[in-house]
This record gives sequence, structure tokens and C-alpha cells, in this order.
Amino acid sequence: MRKVLCIEDDYDTSQEIASELTRVGFSVECVSDGTLGLQRALNDEFAAITLDRMLPGLDGLQVITTLRARGVRTPVLMISALTDVDDRIRGLRAGGDDYLVKPFVSEEMATRIEVLLRRHAEVPERETFLRVADLTLDLLSREMHSGGEPVGLSPTEFRLLEFLMRNANAVVTRALIFESVWGYHFDPGTKLIDVHLTRLRRKLDRVGGRCTIDALRGSGFVLVAADPDH
Repeated sequence: MRKVLCIEDDYDTSQEIASELTRVGFSVECVSDGTLGLQRALNDEFAAITLDRMLPGLDGLQVITTLRARGVRTPVLMISALTDVDDRIRGLRAGGDDYLVKPFVSEEMATRIEVLLRRHAEVPERETFLRVADLTLDLLSREMHSGGEPVGLSPTEFRLLEFLMRNANAVVTRALIFESVWGYHFDPGTKLIDVHLTRLRRKLDRVGGRCTIDALRGSGFVLVAADPDH
């Protein structure tokens, strides 16, 4: 049975969503906190997610931004009482696949979920490789290579490199790295990032290739590929 995660802090709304989706054949798990919802979405497989914008813990925008940064492509229907066009645009730009305004008709909500699933089915189910220039990251074996022998990565190194490759050529801040790789929503004030980046740079040197991780003082870090003509 297809499983939907409902992240909604209003009990009546969550029960309405669960009742209608169960009626049309889904299994529904409801959580009322953004932090817990993010953990469930990262640690289990769901066919779709309904996501409220205003939540305790993490708000809906933080949840969807973190999911997309971590490579989770599960279809997300954002459901909110925020009706302004700007709010809807922010939700969609953050990674939401659709946006439904409260109050809503239950049948329409379920139909939107079905449409998202049909649309999602047209896209390949799972990536197996990420590539930036001549650097390849195998998402299944969790190894990287640049034409030669693959080099294994620790779980944290893998998540860090995956995040940098998905944001190649874009500066990412320490705060965003802590949130996306470690799940921290604060800076613990340690050299945690620096230690792992040092190890990752050494492994990048081992595989060769053109990609480097550059530090931009006061801004963050960026994965770039050197020009092959220089």
C-alpha cells in the first residue's frame, strides 16, 4: 500500500487529510512537528508528503529546503492558510511540487496527490550517479572517482560531497552545510566542517581530476572545476 506522510500540527486538519487519503487507498502517517516530520521523511520511504507551512520545531519551508538539499525527491503537496501569492511562490520555489490553500476540499487534496504521483512516475525513480566535470560520485556504492580507481567515503564525507556536488559552482554557507549534512539548525561553534573538508580534499587529490573545494572567507565554500585549458 502506498504510504503518505502528513506533517500537520492542526489535529482536525491532519485527521481530514488522513481520512480522505485512507478512503482512496493510501496508508497515512501523521506527525505534528516539523523536526520530527523531517526525520521521518529522511529515514523512510513515502509515496508523497503533505506539508503544512507553519509548524512547531521547523517550519514547512525549512523542511522542504532540507529535503531537497539532501536529494529527497518525494512529491510534496504544501497545505497552508497563508494565501498570499508571495507565500505560494516561496513554497514552490523552495521545492514544493504543489500548493493548496486552507480551507480545502478533501477530494481536491486527494486528487492533487494522485496527479503529483502520476507526474513523479514519469521521472526516473532514482539517480545512481552525480557528475561534476570529470568527478563522479556513485550514489549506490558511495565511492567517488575521476577516471581511475574509486575511493571510498565515510557516511559524513559522502553526504558532504553529495551536497556540494548538487550545489556545484554555488557558494554554500556554513549554516546551510550544518543544516543539510548534519541536521543542525545552529552553528555548534566547532571545526566540524573544516575537519571533514580537509579529509575530503585529500581524497579528491587522490582521485585527481579538476574539482576542488574552495573556501571563501566570510561567505562559505564552493565546489568548482578548474578550466582544462589552464
